[in-house]
Amino acid sequence: MKWLFGLGILAAASGGVVHYAGLYDISATDQHLAPTYWLLDTGMRRSVKRRAGEITVPDLTDPQKLQRGLLLYRSHCVQCHGAPGVAPEPFALGMTPTPAALVHTARAWSPAEIYWVIKQGIKMTGMPAWKYRMRDDDIWAVVAFVLEMARLTPKQYAAMHTGPPTAEVDTLAITPDAARGKRAINQYACATCHAIPGIVGANAPVGPPLAGSARG
Repeated sequence: MKWLFGLGILAAASGGVVHYAGLYDISATDQHLAPTYWLLDTGMRRSVKRRAGEITVPDLTDPQKLQRGLLLYRSHCVQCHGAPGVAPEPFALGMTPTPAALVHTARAWSPAEIYWVIKQGIKMTGMPAWKYRMRDDDIWAVVAFVLEMARLTPKQYAAMHTGPPTAEVDTLAITPDAARGKRAINQYACATCHAIPGIVGANAPVGPPLAGSARG
């Protein structure tokens, strides 16, 4: 048992040296090692499944919901994930990992899991959290369309009409909440300009620190 513990300490120390010395190539042109990808992908899937387990799924068959989902998908999602017969934008093809093809996701993931990912986002993947930018009913509309999209041919997808050219996201009703505010500060990238106690940021304070600003 002691040798296993010692081996674990040695492995952790070795990993720390490799990390701190900058030996690990973080460039997006260098794919993950197979064990690294497996570890991240498995952890992501298990995390989503655990957190989506108690989500109640509403009726997703309403034609108006599907139409709204199509509008939102074309405004916010197709650029990275593509669609039947539509490739992602070039910038998305340079991301590591490459954004998932949601036609497959709709067949392999439950509606609750897809909803959770859209709402909360996923660290280290480029998938943003839409929690502070979309109402819950709009997120469910996107889920409804993603499920429908898995059954569409490229010709059927191209023939679908969105109506207005852009999707306006409704103003969110906000209830004062310090914990929510801390998450929102991070989501709106405030830390890229300001030093904020308790917020991990880009460490590039081009604006004044926000510590004590509420008492100013």
